[in-house]
Amino acid sequence: MTTKNTLIHQSAVVDQGATLGNKTVVWHFSHVREGAIVGDDCMIGQGCYIGNVVLGDGVRVQNNVSIYDGVTLSDNVFVGPSVTFTNVNRPRAAYKTNHREQTMIEQGVTIGANATIICGVTIGAYAFIAAGAVITSNVSSHALMMGVPAKQTGWVCVCGKERQTQPTQDQVQCLC
Repeated sequence: MTTKNTLIHQSAVVDQGATLGNKTVVWHFSHVREGAIVGDDCMIGQGCYIGNVVLGDGVRVQNNVSIYDGVTLSDNVFVGPSVTFTNVNRPRAAYKTNHREQTMIEQGVTIGANATIICGVTIGAYAFIAAGAVITSNVSSHALMMGVPAKQTGWVCVCGKERQTQPTQDQVQCLC
């Protein structure tokens, strides 16, 4: 189901049974699978795969990102180019895996280009994941994460600027 204000590029595939919100755009060569729920005012970049997942309102998914079953992106999440989300902890080609780990990306998170998110984690609200980081465990709200495996190197405001201290959990206004 799509709304009248949704834009789907002619080369994109949106399966019957997918739901796209108002003012959502799906660009070139992307595939949105049945069961996907994509909120209002979202942008799905070129060459993306959107599985049976939930994307909140205002989500931005840049080019060449695959979001597999079990991932939830809350409102206003930014996913940089070529980010990888996994959904099985111990994949084996010879053994069928029916269990998909659940991954939760909370409101306002930024995930930089080429980062990898190992399945089963929660990334707290407004966290900032640096380009190329590999997230292997849960991330606190407002944490700045860098490296392989990623380590916390600081805190960020809701606007993304580095801070000396952790904002409170209910802090949703810019402090800068």
